[in-house]
Amino acid sequence: MQDAAKAVGALGRAAGLEQAARRRSGWYARYLWAFAGGQLVLVPIAVLWHGPVSAAVFAVTNALLVTGLSVYAARQRVVRRGFGVKHGVLVGSWAVVFALSITLGTAAFGHGVPFAAVAALACALPLAVGAWTETRSAV
Repeated sequence: MQDAAKAVGALGRAAGLEQAARRRSGWYARYLWAFAGGQLVLVPIAVLWHGPVSAAVFAVTNALLVTGLSVYAARQRVVRRGFGVKHGVLVGSWAVVFALSITLGTAAFGHGVPFAAVAALACALPLAVGAWTETRSAV
């Protein structure tokens, strides 16, 4: 009987730990929302502006975004199971859409404001979907 009580206690502690991890894993959704919001600024800069000033503004803005997000992510104590795969898929899909947007935007559409708006939304979409699914699974 004592072994059964110990096993029940261990299972209870494990369930409590899992619940705490789920509650604290909401940071990744906030991370993805900030990353998606950054795309609404960075993509139009990359598509609409040309020249060295544009490159400098893009580089500084991107460096600030990536640094801020990296510091925020490094300070988090909880990473749920499957995080690496999910993050890899999200960032990989964002990278493909971003590369296509910049390539098409500079080669075919030039200074097209409508294309820049659509490209910004397209680049933010995989991140926003990831944030939404993360919010739903963190509950």
